[in-house]
Amino acid sequence: MFTERYNRRAARFLHRHSELREPYRKTLLLLEANPRHPSLRLHALRGKLSGLHSVSINLSWRITLELLIDGQNIIPIDIGSHDTVYRP
Repeated sequence: MFTERYNRRAARFLHRHSELREPYRKTLLLLEANPRHPSLRLHALRGKLSGLHSVSINLSWRITLELLIDGQNIIPIDIGSHDTVYRP
């Protein structure tokens, strides 16, 4: 499930970083198939971002998301560099 806000952020991100289109696509497909796959490096966030999770596109880029496994829903929140998505 993608929010309109996330879709706008992802479109801007992919426009600026076109080289990440394929890794981003693969990350989303893997997230849908198996959110706990080790290569995603899924982890819960703490502090002001408590309640959210993060997955890796690669070592430098992340997607933060709300992970509602009970309902099988994964809602992306933000996309960007490690420092960008982890800022409060």
